[in-house]
Amino acid sequence: MKKINLITASFIALGLTACSSEQSVSTTALTQISAPGAPGVEPFWAYSGKTGIGTSYEQYKAGHYDDSAATGKVSKVWFSIAKGMITETMFGLIHQAQIKDMQFVVVGKDFTVTENDDLDVSIDYLYKDEAGRPLSLAYKVVSKDKQGRFSLEKHIFTDPNGHTLFVRSVFNTDLEGVKAYVNVNPYIDNNGLDDFAKVTDKGLVAWQDDNFLSLQASQPFKQATVGFTGISDGLKELKMSQSLGTTYQNTGEQSGNVSLLAELGDISTNTTFDLALSFGQSEAASLKEGQASLSQGYQKLLDAYNGKGDAIGWQDYLASLEPLSTLTSSTADNGKLLYTSAMVLKAQEDKTHAGALIASLSNPWGETVSAKTGSTGYKAVWVRDFYQVAMAFMAMGDTKTAKTAFEYLEKVQVTARTPGNGGDTGWFLQKTHVDGELEWVGVQLDQTAMPIMLAWKLHQADVLSDQELTQWYGKMLKPAADFLVDGGLAKILWNDTQITPPATQQERWEEQNGYSPSTTAAVVAGLVTAADIAKKAGDTKNAVRYLETAKQYNSEIESTMFTTQGNLKSDNADGEYFIRIGQDKDPNSSTTLNANNGRDGFDKKQILDGGFLELVRYGVRDALAPSIVKTLPEYDDESLIDNLQVRYTFNFADGSGSFPGYRRYGNDGYGEDEVTGNNYAEGGNNTPGQRGRVWPFFTGERGHYEIAAANASNSLNAMKQNTIKNTYVKGMEAFANEGMMLPEQVWDGVGNNKAGYELGEGTNSATPLAWTHAEYIKLLRSLSDKHVWDHYPVVEDALK
Repeated sequence: MKKINLITASFIALGLTACSSEQSVSTTALTQISAPGAPGVEPFWAYSGKTGIGTSYEQYKAGHYDDSAATGKVSKVWFSIAKGMITETMFGLIHQAQIKDMQFVVVGKDFTVTENDDLDVSIDYLYKDEAGRPLSLAYKVVSKDKQGRFSLEKHIFTDPNGHTLFVRSVFNTDLEGVKAYVNVNPYIDNNGLDDFAKVTDKGLVAWQDDNFLSLQASQPFKQATVGFTGISDGLKELKMSQSLGTTYQNTGEQSGNVSLLAELGDISTNTTFDLALSFGQSEAASLKEGQASLSQGYQKLLDAYNGKGDAIGWQDYLASLEPLSTLTSSTADNGKLLYTSAMVLKAQEDKTHAGALIASLSNPWGETVSAKTGSTGYKAVWVRDFYQVAMAFMAMGDTKTAKTAFEYLEKVQVTARTPGNGGDTGWFLQKTHVDGELEWVGVQLDQTAMPIMLAWKLHQADVLSDQELTQWYGKMLKPAADFLVDGGLAKILWNDTQITPPATQQERWEEQNGYSPSTTAAVVAGLVTAADIAKKAGDTKNAVRYLETAKQYNSEIESTMFTTQGNLKSDNADGEYFIRIGQDKDPNSSTTLNANNGRDGFDKKQILDGGFLELVRYGVRDALAPSIVKTLPEYDDESLIDNLQVRYTFNFADGSGSFPGYRRYGNDGYGEDEVTGNNYAEGGNNTPGQRGRVWPFFTGERGHYEIAAANASNSLNAMKQNTIKNTYVKGMEAFANEGMMLPEQVWDGVGNNKAGYELGEGTNSATPLAWTHAEYIKLLRSLSDKHVWDHYPVVEDALK
């Protein structure tokens, strides 16, 4: 870690009125050179339940992001909002957080209130159409003091032509002698312990190695200080005495969890301050970015971000999505969540590695997750989530992003060139950074099948030409299909496992090995589509091999995964249903699943999940197949003991009815502790009270099944369509928060509610979850088209 040589002796500067022409200092402050208290308090990430995320919209140049001088700079800044505060803000790669949070502080004669205190908060979009649909990811956040002493309105967006987060703050108070401050907690280069900070004549600066951020304002700061968070950061002093008696010019030679604090000035009615939080590879570059943004001014930057005039921005992206107007008629909210979802999915793409689609711009249960070292959280690539999002891009008419995403997948396939690989090739990595850096290396066979399925869909839509499909077959799709047939040795990092399909090392919840209906559905669909692609590519021999293997796997689905001797105890359980997963081929045996997330393993016949519905979605089983129909009563059974119950009924706030929500599976432990109310893994991830909650995208999955079932029975008439819309579509919309972000999990009303969640409210797991937004868009497309968007007719035809 780089050090800086700074004078550590302190000096008293009473009577000073300015440290430069641009920055004045209070006449009462004791100014010292270096702040004490390194490294500060232990760093943690911010609250994960985001009510907003944002970044600029950037156009591709030949399928890539190009920030050469000829094409203009690509802004690589992302931000998030939670509980009214600006939280993790990224620069560079999409997972590289640079701050934990940025909050404003209001100080009166006898009070100090931070945004982290309990304020009344509302969030809205700055730019909307006449129907109230958002047209950009620019936000207006209003925070009101519960005692009525002040209000704060923030406008938040990025400079689309620079590396700056632009924030306008508008304060209102009727009191005299009230001041506003701003506080930033840097986490440079994605960790909270290795930073330095200092006050300069242009603004506040923090850095780690060659990564810099700066905080500047349109007006000179009245006071400025840096320090170590929780020790010498100035906030404690403001809260105790409503003034800064001591300020520090730098954090010395020791790095740590640093803090930036500046006085903006006195506030009264409509007092406005514009701030630029900017990033660069040097101090000078960072400061230059901020100065450029501030000099352009609020309106010019906002118009460019939105896409007004000649600028290309978010409204242009939405206008390019031809199906949106048609899909709006299938919504229950006149398209508000649809427009938001389209932008949220595009915003969660990296801009260095085009097509790299992450799972969520958040760190689940962040405020109890240590930030001592770097963590991607969900800001990483999972091929399964990736597939869902790519299919949603196709559904809303963005074939360019879908194609670029498909081409990106080559980066995360295991080959002979994969670092540390000592095993077989062809399978896709479990989880990676957007640049392909290894993170988790379990083998999930659905993630190896889905790129093949995506390629088939892209070719069917004329997004991939015959020639392109043949080329990709040779270098990416054939190795994947071969692995689905032959399996092989996964030997990389910790993993040293022989894989024998269709048994998977991990199913779609990454927790159990064995025979899974959802995984097998993807594997069969992957091999059937691979056979069709191989035939088109002239590889007749492998086309036959892939199809024969798909049929073999298909013929064994019920015999290995459908129990006829189930032991669930309820009025609806007849002993015949699909199990979640089994480690052996006998679905009637009483083998015990592996313990996970603090939950002891149960008899496999007691654990249900919705994975069997994927068999219908992909065309492996008819919606009215006996095994499918026989499983529905158990899956929907709300009389099961709570730990094994999967379905929960929620009521619409307007009293118009109810809709279903589903947990991942019975005995799920991936969620808040039902005994203590603690976050997941707050006391270690083997706490027995941990309980997985309801995941909103299952409401969409069930809606897809209802479309398939209605088609199978020739009953998808206007009345049935309306019922699906007003149950499953409206249900997903009801799960969205005020900023229209869709969560990973919502509160289901079971156990200790220490966090104070309302029923159906997103928890602190991960929001927004890309998969949930993708499922919503695909459900709208399916309802509009009157058939399931993810369906593969070639699979259905091949297995007849």
